[in-house]
Formats: sequence, C-alpha cells, structure tokens
Amino acid sequence: MTVRVRFAPSPTGFLHIGGVRTALFNYLFAKKNKGTFLLRIEDTDEERSTQASTDAIFEGMQWMNLNWDEGPMPDGTNKGPDFPYYQAQRADMGIYKKYIDQLLAEGKAYKCYCTEEELEANRQKCLAEHRPPKYSGKCSHLTAEQQKELEAQGRKYVIRFRMPQEGDVEWDDMIRGHVKFASKDLYDLVIQKTSGYPTYNFAVVVDDHLMRMTHVIRGDDHISNTPAQIQIYHALGWKEPIFAHLSMIHGPDGKKLSKRHGATNVVEFRNMGYLPEALKNYLALLGWATPDSQQLFKPGELEEKFDISGCQPSPAVMDPEKLNWMNGEYIRATPLNRLTDLAMPFIEKAGINVSGVDRAKLEGIIGLEQEKYKLLTEIPDLIRFFFEEPVFEQEALDKVFAKPEAKQVLEGIIKVYGDLTDFTEANLETAARAYAKANGMKAGQIFHPVRVAVSGRTHGPTLFKMLEYMGKEKVLARLTNALKFCK
Repeated sequence: MTVRVRFAPSPTGFLHIGGVRTALFNYLFAKKNKGTFLLRIEDTDEERSTQASTDAIFEGMQWMNLNWDEGPMPDGTNKGPDFPYYQAQRADMGIYKKYIDQLLAEGKAYKCYCTEEELEANRQKCLAEHRPPKYSGKCSHLTAEQQKELEAQGRKYVIRFRMPQEGDVEWDDMIRGHVKFASKDLYDLVIQKTSGYPTYNFAVVVDDHLMRMTHVIRGDDHISNTPAQIQIYHALGWKEPIFAHLSMIHGPDGKKLSKRHGATNVVEFRNMGYLPEALKNYLALLGWATPDSQQLFKPGELEEKFDISGCQPSPAVMDPEKLNWMNGEYIRATPLNRLTDLAMPFIEKAGINVSGVDRAKLEGIIGLEQEKYKLLTEIPDLIRFFFEEPVFEQEALDKVFAKPEAKQVLEGIIKVYGDLTDFTEANLETAARAYAKANGMKAGQIFHPVRVAVSGRTHGPTLFKMLEYMGKEKVLARLTNALKFCK
C-alpha cells in the first residue's frame, strides 16, 4: 500500500499553529513511509472562505518548508492528477452531486424542509427533556406528494443522510486505540446545504475516497465527526481510511490554545523572529516523542525518525520558553551568511541603514553576539550602535563615568589609539593593557569606560573586535564625545 495523506484546511482565517502541526505530522508520516502528501482547500463555506486566507495557507506552508506533492499551487496551477483541489470548484463540477443523487435514489438520504425556527424548537424540546439535541427525523418519511406541496409553498430544502440506528460505529485509531460510538446516539446530519453545496462531513468523505487517501491524520476535535463519516463511507460502498487523531494543543494554563496565550498565526511566529526549522522541530514535539526523548533534530532527521506510534493522546502544552530556547539553539547553528539574510528584514524594519556596509563586515558584526540571540528580532537593537550614535544607558553613566579616573582613562586611550596604525583586535587589546599597566590600573578600569563610550552600554560583544569593526575614526570620535559625560 502506497501511503497517501492530506492536509485539508478551510480558508476562513489565518493558518493556525495547530493546523501547521497537523500539516507537519502528515508531511512527516508521508516522508517516513515514502508516500504522498497532498494539500486540499476545503472552501465550501461560501460566506467565510476568502482568497486572502488561501494565500496565507500557501505562505505559511512554504515558509515552514512543508512542500506538498499534490495539490493547488500559489500560481494557480495544479500539481497532481486529482485536480481541482478546491472543494468549491469540485462542487461546481457536480462531483458531490453524483453521490448525493446515489444516496437519494437508494433511500439513504432525504430532503429536509424544516425551517430554522422548527429546528430551534426541536432543540429546545430536547434540552427540556434532558436529551441531547438531535434532529427528530420529521422529514425523513415525506411522500413525493408532500415534498411537492412544500416546494410549491417556496420551502427550500437541505439533504440529510439517513443515519443507521442499529449497532455501533467503531474503528482502531492509530493514536487513541479502539474507539466506539453507539449508532443510536448519532443523528441524520445535513450533507447538502440549501445552496446546493455539500457540507464538510460529506465532501471530505467523497474527496478522501476519490483522492485515494490511505490515512487521515487530524486533530482530535474531529473525533466526533468520524462515526458519521464512516457511516457515509459504508453507505456509498467504500472502505474508510485508517484514522489517527492528534492531541489538542493547550496553552501553559491548560486551556485550549487561543489568542489570549499570544501568537497563534504561523506568520506571526515568522514576524516575531522564529526560524522555520526551529518552529518545525518544536511543533513536532507537541504530542510526539522519540523513544529516547530527543529534543533537537538535524536537517532530515525528523523525516527519518518520525513514527506515529510515538504520538500521545493527552493534550500537548505550548511552552514559549522552550520554543525560545530551541530557536536560540538553531540561530547558533545557522551559518553567518544565512543568519545575515534572515536578519536583514528585521534590521531594515528597525530603520537601521546598512546599505553602505561591506557584507563581510556586516556578517562579522551580527556574528559577535550570535551566542546570545534567541529571536531574530533581538538582532537590530544589539547591533544598532555600530551604525548610529550610541544612546547612553543611565546605569552606564552612573556606574562608569561617575568614577574619578574615567576622564583620565578616556583621554589617555584617545592618545594611545590615535597613535595606532594597525587598528586590529589584537593591537587594540595589547595597547589597552599596556596603558593600564603603565598607569597602575586594572584592565577593567580601562575596558569599562571604553565600552560605554563607544556603545552606551555596560555589556555587549567582545570589546576589541567591536572596536575593530567600528574603525579608528568612529572609535576616536565616540571616545572624544564621551568626555562630556565624565565628572
């Protein structure tokens, strides 16, 4: 059996981080089993589906490098034999109507003319009688004459699936184990709306069958849909795929992940400075683990080591601190050339002009504090003083320049550095230490005022490499300017 799985989002909003994890697990399952990963856009919600949301799905998937083998492409083309991959287009082609008509002809579906008011009255009646709200089946035995009469009154109809009421619906879930629902607890669900469009529960069955899905891997919020879908498979004479229902993602407070916990849109994570490979690694560990609880994965390792038997049914908890730690690990492992490319949009957004800076020098400046970065958004503020006049921290002024020797140190270092012909890290350090020794001072008494004078801060990258990158002219100008802050 060749594995075929799919990610089938609805374009009714941004691409949620939970959806990205579902896409990732399908992608990894396909890669591990040398199968096919398909993207399908489930846009049968005519009112809420938008092109902007579809574009956001493409953007998020591509940023995460979750490349699909079959499905619609951002340029409007299709990849694969089962196009179109948009359900609305498939509905317009009559793909679903064929199977609706089959169920109607076989008495396995029927027209329902109930109004919203009648359905609400039935719901309230069920609640008053302490029964689960369930359609009464009022229209399930209408004669052709009665249907004709209702249509003459202008009544619109939906089509409902006639749910079998005997026995149980059960399946072996790859994550949850054996799952069973009593058929009597299910209801005659709507499979075609008054608009003629199919509902989710019907379209997904038809498409998964026609697109030859072998496995359906999705969030456990779909468990309640599964028994009805299995009954539709059987009514159409089809065998259902193998199901696997992933655990929910919770926030640190144990509640379902939502905007109140912070970012949930995958594009927001990009804008916050996360690397796609770090987010991919982190999401893979939300509800899944290797036998040895490996935390960090090299390129290609997730695809090799993913095993759905490692998925846990209990909710996974989104931990921002762990994600930040992991992102920092990935930043440290990123070659400087690529890190600079990744940082550039954030540097430009921060208004820092580096257009005239030599590329090798810029990479060197960014690399000075590579060990400290956890987010790409941190880089601009940590390198800003190289390109703009420093803004002095009050603590730096109080702590360093208030000392009586500060002015003497700066005046002395201005002369020493002014005489240097080769303004390199090694020469700068040697000269500073020689000046300290000659004046009976500790190295720190020299280093600290110099650092604050050129950067405005008490902490930062290695001092003398920082001075080398700034260059002699800029360093001397800043040392001279800082004299006015000394007492």
